[in-house]
Amino acid sequence: MTKYLVVGAGLFGATFAYEAAKRGNEVKVIEKRDHIAGNIYTEEVDGIQVHKYGAHIFHTNKKDIWEYVHQFADFNRYTNSPIANYHGEIYNMPFNMNTFNKMWGVSTPAEAQEKIEEQRSVLNGKKPQNLEEQGISLVGTDLYKKLVKGYTEKQWGKKAEDLPSFIIRRIPVRFTYDNNYFNDPYQGIPIGGYTQIVEKMLANDLITVETGVDFFDHKEEYLRNYDRVLFTGMIDQFFDYELGELEYRSLRFETEELDVGNYQGNAVVNYTDAETPYTRIIEHKHFEFGKGDKHKTIITREYPKTWHRGDEPYYPVNDRKNDSLYKKYTQLAAKRGGNVIFGGRLGMYRYYNMDQVIMAALVAVRKEFEG
Repeated sequence: MTKYLVVGAGLFGATFAYEAAKRGNEVKVIEKRDHIAGNIYTEEVDGIQVHKYGAHIFHTNKKDIWEYVHQFADFNRYTNSPIANYHGEIYNMPFNMNTFNKMWGVSTPAEAQEKIEEQRSVLNGKKPQNLEEQGISLVGTDLYKKLVKGYTEKQWGKKAEDLPSFIIRRIPVRFTYDNNYFNDPYQGIPIGGYTQIVEKMLANDLITVETGVDFFDHKEEYLRNYDRVLFTGMIDQFFDYELGELEYRSLRFETEELDVGNYQGNAVVNYTDAETPYTRIIEHKHFEFGKGDKHKTIITREYPKTWHRGDEPYYPVNDRKNDSLYKKYTQLAAKRGGNVIFGGRLGMYRYYNMDQVIMAALVAVRKEFEG
């Protein structure tokens, strides 16, 4: 029996702990926050499952991952269909024929493609080198200015021309009347929230969990006392930032209970103008089709912010400079990491979706236990 310490009770850490315990190993999980489940944590208020750290919609094109997560929860048929609010003008997202019709009055795919081609000509056939050029190449100048530029610059805290082009490639552009944000065949939200998934993963007599515990308060002691350590925090912090700081984005959430049954009519509304300080408002009851108190609703405004030490990091800034520094940290980990495995969004410095987190955790499991 190997003694494992898992640092972080998010989805990566919980998946690894579950699989390690299943193989007869003793696992201790420590978590800095006062609850388990990391950023996918949900809590019930007024019969509504509140996504404490922003909207989480599980989606994947991997049937095995979809089946894996169904061990721990039943999922509803929720389809992610956010809308964009630009100074009171409402547009469907992702970009599709409904969006093009609202913007230009076009009604056929050929008309929409002609309009985009016409506006794309400002690039003079140039291959997009940054997010601004990529945005114009995808949807033309009108939609880029109204629905992409302001929102993206708020989200990342940088000018669009200074951001890498790949960021916007995540957004589908469709010439059909289809408001489904994701292309994946499997999509939904766990009925009763996400926290239950991690609770069930950690419900093993070989697993002990402590919340409100900071690994760095007793780092050397932990490294001495456990055979193996899975660390899902920031890899640069683990090494005391000795090669320099990686960049992260942080978020601030402002949650409010309102005495109305339906505030905005949709789970997610993106505010795409530069002047509105938040990027989106989430109305949680719509994730479960209006379930909960009929006379109350819970909304959350999401404010992006630049990460500084002491802030909660939510996702990495994967540009060339940061990826180069991360690579140096992985080389340092190979030399001096000892009994430590690095995992998760922060430990692997990857902007993972939930299915990718589980896949990466299962890869780490196979490597650890199957060689």
